[in-house]
Amino acid sequence: MRKYGNIMRRLVASTIVATMMGGMLVGCGSSTSTTTSGEGSTSSDSGKEAVSDEDLITLTCYSQLANYSGEMQGWFAQILKDKFGVKINLVPDSDGVYETRMEDGDLGDIVVWGSSDRKYQQAVKAGMLFNWEEDNLVQDYGPYIWENMQDALEANKTVSAEKDDAGNIIGEADTIYGFGHNVASSSDSHDAFFYTWDIRWDLYEQLGHPAVNNLDDLINVLEDMKEICPTGDDGNPTYAMSLWPDWDGNYVMYVKAMATAYYGYDEFGFGHYNVENGEFYDALSADSPYLQMLAWFNDLYRRGLLDPDSMTQTYDTMIEKVQNGNVFFSIFNYAGSLAYNKAEHYNENKIMMSLTPTEASPIVAGLSTLGGNRIWSIGSKTQYPEVCMEIINWLCTPEGRLTVDYGPKGLCWDYDENGKTYFTEFGLTCKEDRTTMMPAEWGGATFNDGAFQLNNTTWTAADVNPESGERYNSDYWASTQVPEGRCEAERDWREVTGTQTIDEYMNTCKYSVDVPTTFAMATLSDDMQSQWDQIAICLKDYSWRAIYAETVEEYDAIVNEMRGKAMSYGYNNMVKYCKEQAAVRNALQEPLR
Repeated sequence: MRKYGNIMRRLVASTIVATMMGGMLVGCGSSTSTTTSGEGSTSSDSGKEAVSDEDLITLTCYSQLANYSGEMQGWFAQILKDKFGVKINLVPDSDGVYETRMEDGDLGDIVVWGSSDRKYQQAVKAGMLFNWEEDNLVQDYGPYIWENMQDALEANKTVSAEKDDAGNIIGEADTIYGFGHNVASSSDSHDAFFYTWDIRWDLYEQLGHPAVNNLDDLINVLEDMKEICPTGDDGNPTYAMSLWPDWDGNYVMYVKAMATAYYGYDEFGFGHYNVENGEFYDALSADSPYLQMLAWFNDLYRRGLLDPDSMTQTYDTMIEKVQNGNVFFSIFNYAGSLAYNKAEHYNENKIMMSLTPTEASPIVAGLSTLGGNRIWSIGSKTQYPEVCMEIINWLCTPEGRLTVDYGPKGLCWDYDENGKTYFTEFGLTCKEDRTTMMPAEWGGATFNDGAFQLNNTTWTAADVNPESGERYNSDYWASTQVPEGRCEAERDWREVTGTQTIDEYMNTCKYSVDVPTTFAMATLSDDMQSQWDQIAICLKDYSWRAIYAETVEEYDAIVNEMRGKAMSYGYNNMVKYCKEQAAVRNALQEPLR
């Protein structure tokens, strides 16, 4: 009955799509794109009959990674309309959404997972995800995926298989429900760094390049920066750092990430995992990496260097402050140099560049053909599995991958006569200023508001685009290189570091490589999950209170109370579980190191 039902859905969906799209979905489902290359291109499939809004298929996408809710708008929505005859209603993973959708028995049409652990495993076990090989779905409607991502598809069989507490597979690992993010065509290297320790280099230069060996040196430099630059471009106060709570999980995200950036330890349950030897450090043990960083952020606050809005503001508010020059430092490139380094700041000789403390060893993911743990999947109750697969398949093509990051081909980027990638003048403007208004025929709105909102990747940006021979990451395109430097401060950074790019610089520093495997944490029982959730709330709430403590004594009292509360909720049992899971992960990684 399942197969018959899918065949009927396919016939209905194919008929609808063929009618709407002039027969674009044909044969094995390959989408032929006849994108024009001029900047005046107004359609991702210029020879295709326009689809009216009334005839559009509405797909629901539940994404645990999304920061957007509602119907997607703007230029990416226009691409979906023109290319696939669909519109997407996006459902982010706010409180209770997962549980409600599981109870309703329908996660959505396209489902994007933030990790491959408990919630994903529950969905697999409950039959909430579509088997990609049923009726040859991926073979016929995801041909690019099938041809180029076999390792990632095979890895998903292992990730999705039922396992015992020791991580051993129970039964057969023979079903594909999707693939993980950041797939690479080779596992021979590591991914691009995003823990890049970006600092306002123009201010650092003014201070005479003081040594930064550790976090104590760093906080002193940041304090001196505030003295020489008390206000940003908008006249508002400057701070060393600005945090946001949107992405907090088991504890405060930025605190745990600081430990990852400094020690090279990966977030793991209620603690950190040493990717080089498999040791687990629980978050509340004396002098743990997490508590060390929590105390550092409290010191930052007490010195007036932490944005006081950090606990309540959104990610978007924080990024706006970075772009306005109100923030001097970020461990993340996306909240540092990538947000700040725009033409107007280069023209003013202002720039953020990497300055890694000599004692730091930031983590970087190893490239892997297996993909990561943020999974693309399709809900089992969808009426349009073929269309969902067509969309995901296109996102995996070079055009789709570049479009997600840089906008429509022809309008924002293209290939030159040598097959190399370049930005159009308009595309470069959008890259430097995401508030740039898009043309009306591309949905209007700003580039940022109309961007891809599912917030997951297919190929890693560090991988090579087979059509150009260059990385997907535009920082490495021949057309974007500026050998002479964009301003005096950038030339100074190059002279001091002896490198030309941030990635080249990071490769000269210490770093820890997290070797990818098919590891996924074993599913907790309902009782343990209830305890886990209580502890997570406790750690987040008390950690924020500790950051905002006015004195060391108040900080110590809050941390002690946090530890006591967590213990009363069963914290030690969770630590035992995490240590067991760390041993499983280490057993998979050890032969590959």
